[in-house]
Amino acid sequence: MVSAAERLASSMNFSTLARAQELKARLWFVLGALIVYRIGTYIPIPGIDPQILHDIFKQHQGGVLGVFNMFSGGALSRMTIFALAVMPYISASIIMQLMAVAVPSLAAMKKEGEAGRRKINQYTRYGTVILAAVQAYGIAIGLEGMQSSKGLSAVMDPGMFFRFTTVVTLTGGTMFLMWLGEQITQRGIGQGISLIIFAGIVANLPSALASMFEMGRTGVLSTPVILMILAIATGLVFLIVYCERAQRRILVQYPKRQVGNKLMQGEATHLPLKLNPAGVIPAIFASSILLFPLTIAGFNAEGGPEWMRVVTSYLSHGQPLYIALYVAIIIFFSFFYTTVVFNPEDTAENLRKNGGFIAGVRPGKHTAEYLEFVSVRLVAIGALYIALVCVIPELMIAKYAVPFYLGGTSLLIVVNVVIDFVGQVQSHLFAHQYESLIKKARLKTKR
Repeated sequence: MVSAAERLASSMNFSTLARAQELKARLWFVLGALIVYRIGTYIPIPGIDPQILHDIFKQHQGGVLGVFNMFSGGALSRMTIFALAVMPYISASIIMQLMAVAVPSLAAMKKEGEAGRRKINQYTRYGTVILAAVQAYGIAIGLEGMQSSKGLSAVMDPGMFFRFTTVVTLTGGTMFLMWLGEQITQRGIGQGISLIIFAGIVANLPSALASMFEMGRTGVLSTPVILMILAIATGLVFLIVYCERAQRRILVQYPKRQVGNKLMQGEATHLPLKLNPAGVIPAIFASSILLFPLTIAGFNAEGGPEWMRVVTSYLSHGQPLYIALYVAIIIFFSFFYTTVVFNPEDTAENLRKNGGFIAGVRPGKHTAEYLEFVSVRLVAIGALYIALVCVIPELMIAKYAVPFYLGGTSLLIVVNVVIDFVGQVQSHLFAHQYESLIKKARLKTKR
């Protein structure tokens, strides 16, 4: 049987791409939008001394700032207009998804179809503005309080005017990126927000690899260790591709039914359940939560309390407590987020309304119980897979000082975005081929 990858390879040739004008236009639009994004990551906010800021960030890059800097494509370390990147939008989206489960009015709005989704998207935008403004103000306050190793501040003229300009600039940059991501989704290929995060991570991968090779040149890392790191990273990529494509297909049968004056024949289809329905959300949450103590301790390195230093020592990279909590938080959020995005009762009700049933399972309550039974076991395997992918790079970061850009979260994001992007390109190419076949058939009919 020919796999999807082989079908894609056979269909993606230069002659097919040359004839697919719409696909080329969409690809050029994506490229142009990502270039605009990368240019913005080098435009600094006003009132910042870049040299002092670089020294300050170097002192605190091991904490949560390193994770946020990874998602912003290096914009946070340069304190540019896109320093917040799309993290406020992602946080607002997750909050809205959780509220749609807890708040009955939002749950009813979600079931209204396209109109309900538009309202929820509008609320998400409002939440993005609020979160971005709060985070921008916190960054402004933090910049005024942080000092370099020489006791200098990165802010040239601290005060309310600097805070106001920082809030306006960073909030505007986040809203522009949110709009740019929506434009990529509508007029380009793939999911726009994911592609923006992907571009930021990939843009810094060469410098991360160069840093690792420089460590090898200076003798910090030996050649076998570098080869081992590259081999592990390659193996993790293959594991991610395999697990992200893995599905449990539940056979669903539809009996013969009367629709108007037509008798619809019975058919069988599959209900696909992903091995990892939560995506990269558990890894992002776990990294952010565990790195907060390190960041706070870094800000209070001189006058911090003794208990904070003790907690920081136990929660540093590679420590047993850190690894145990990391795995526990990943597993918790994998189950928690799956319950948000997948509701077995709603799925069973939709099957019952459409006349579908699972072979050997009674419709209604029993179907919901069966779907929950299968989902829990799939999520358990998926959570362990995410934990494995994230823990192995964490151990390498702790032992060999591997950059964050070679971590498990970044690998998960990059591979997931590439899989989605390639799948959409494949769909456009197949659609173009079908249109060409239909046109040829019509020409032959006319002759």
